[in-house]
Amino acid sequence: MGLLQEFKKFALKGNVIDLAVAVIIGGAFGKIVSSLVNDVIMPPIGLAIGGVNFKDLMYVLKEAVVSPDGVETAAVAIKYGNFIQMVIDFVIIAFVIFMAIRTMNNLKKKEEAKPTPPPAPSKEEVLLTEIRDILKEK
Repeated sequence: MGLLQEFKKFALKGNVIDLAVAVIIGGAFGKIVSSLVNDVIMPPIGLAIGGVNFKDLMYVLKEAVVSPDGVETAAVAIKYGNFIQMVIDFVIIAFVIFMAIRTMNNLKKKEEAKPTPPPAPSKEEVLLTEIRDILKEK
């Protein structure tokens, strides 16, 4: 089998395509959740704690410096506010995924719990039942 044919067989498998779709949807979902956290959830929290923007929270180890010849050296800082933001993003994404999986599992359990009617009797069973009933009558 040629390399191109082998690659085509691999790339067109259902699992690979499903995975690609999941990655694309996951990336879009991540952007939605990040917007929810950054634009909806964090502003009221920041306002409640005194108008603080979490992304601005940092501990500066070394201030920015401009040398005499005009070259600026960036500040060295530990940006713990951005870390807090990312932790909140993760918690919300994990919770939403947990709820979605939980809902799907509950739907599966409900379908499995539905009673299935017994199968119809075979022709032989029907015939034997008729014979039994005839013998009972005599």
